[in-house]
Amino acid sequence: MLKPVQAVDRLRPATTEPWSGKYLNVMVGSFDSELRDAAMSWLALRGDRLLTAAELATFEFRGRRIPLMDPQRGIRKPAILDAALSFRTTYTPPGRTPPYADEAGADGLLRYKYRGSDPNHPENRALRRCFEQQLPLIWFLGIDSGKYIAQFPVYLVQDEADQLQFVVAVDPVQRFLPHGDEATEDSREYAERLTRLRIHQPVFRARVLQAYGRQCAICHLRHADLLDAAHILPDAHPMGRPVVPNGLALCKIHHAAFDRNILGVRPNLVVEIRPDILGEVDGPMLKHGLQDMNGVRLSAPRARTARPAKDNLEERYEAFRTASRAR
Repeated sequence: MLKPVQAVDRLRPATTEPWSGKYLNVMVGSFDSELRDAAMSWLALRGDRLLTAAELATFEFRGRRIPLMDPQRGIRKPAILDAALSFRTTYTPPGRTPPYADEAGADGLLRYKYRGSDPNHPENRALRRCFEQQLPLIWFLGIDSGKYIAQFPVYLVQDEADQLQFVVAVDPVQRFLPHGDEATEDSREYAERLTRLRIHQPVFRARVLQAYGRQCAICHLRHADLLDAAHILPDAHPMGRPVVPNGLALCKIHHAAFDRNILGVRPNLVVEIRPDILGEVDGPMLKHGLQDMNGVRLSAPRARTARPAKDNLEERYEAFRTASRAR
């Protein structure tokens, strides 16, 4: 017999497209559902590029301009809808405390705080209608000042009024997982895995690439499709958090080399190539892509708070040296 989490896994969509409209299974054909589907399709066409309030204000539906985000408020409810269309989390620079503590609960699902402390504030009521009607929402996540990425569709699966927050399913499968006191260890781990995939990884990548000017910190390649956000200390490490000071913007070849201890970064930000690799002869990619990078100084973000954490670099460099000696 399948465990509950395994059974839910069978509900995952076959498509890997960011939005196909297939989850708008409520109020089919209604103005509300058509608007939401159109908004999410419009966002999907923009891929993973950063969005501004000005661009989000250009969305049109049936000849009418309907801004998808309110730059002055956290929750957006267009006057023509009865429920909220989107909500946002503002950008908080590294090292600063965010104004709202939107974080995961013990069940592995994320929480989104009410506006203020009044559960009946109009914006909180607008979100509550989405919970009651199970309407899909757009979540705009701050990447830099005034710049966002969009995660959709997300759903509110519980209203925790006593804690002034909603429980958010960031993946359609999370809607069917037990939450609150009903969560099991299996369901929590599964929820956390989906949250990493849908929220933590995209936000981490976007914030790291933005901090590094959307270029590889080693070779300065600027093709965003070929760039990754590499963890200095890995995900599984207690200090391997998905935050900018634990990240490096690297092209895919340098990311792979870094992860496999072919390439190391000293605490003074100088790149070091493993000695046995320096002695190999294997064509221009090895020579120019790796060997010529030996001794290059890594380009760090301008903002001090975004630069690589020295303690993390020291620990990661020691792991590189240990691997090098073992060759």
